[in-house]
Amino acid sequence: MSTTFDSVEAVLAAVGQELGATDWLTITQQRIDLFAEATGDHQWIHVDPVRAAAGPFGACIAHGYLTQSLAGEFLPQLLRYERLAMGVNYGCDRVRFPAPVRVGSRIRGRGQVLAAEALKSGGVQVMVRVTVEIEGSDKPGCVVDTISRLHFEQ
Repeated sequence: MSTTFDSVEAVLAAVGQELGATDWLTITQQRIDLFAEATGDHQWIHVDPVRAAAGPFGACIAHGYLTQSLAGEFLPQLLRYERLAMGVNYGCDRVRFPAPVRVGSRIRGRGQVLAAEALKSGGVQVMVRVTVEIEGSDKPGCVVDTISRLHFEQ
């Protein structure tokens, strides 16, 4: 269930709010291979199951940037904007990869609104932390502080 915001004021009032967790997503070798193709990163720890099985993680692992990019899939599950005229991804403030995400792992995003500030243009800049949890792991696969700029209909 996503949290809905419909104005600058609603976003500003949400600072500190927990957004809950998304559905689980299984990381497949196909997803990892497609990411490798898209980015040109074919390091064996990602794309060679035989060699990776004997490597430090015991299996292929998702690219850190693949795990980070899934914030884009998780954010719409965590929050929704009504009356949004325009929203843009402004970047990320802090990114960490505390644990590897092995192929076959189930992950989900957990969100929290960290900060929000009104913009002179009439919009709002919001920072949402997305923690990519790995089922059965004490450490997350990624923690990323996403930054978006939003403009709502008047």
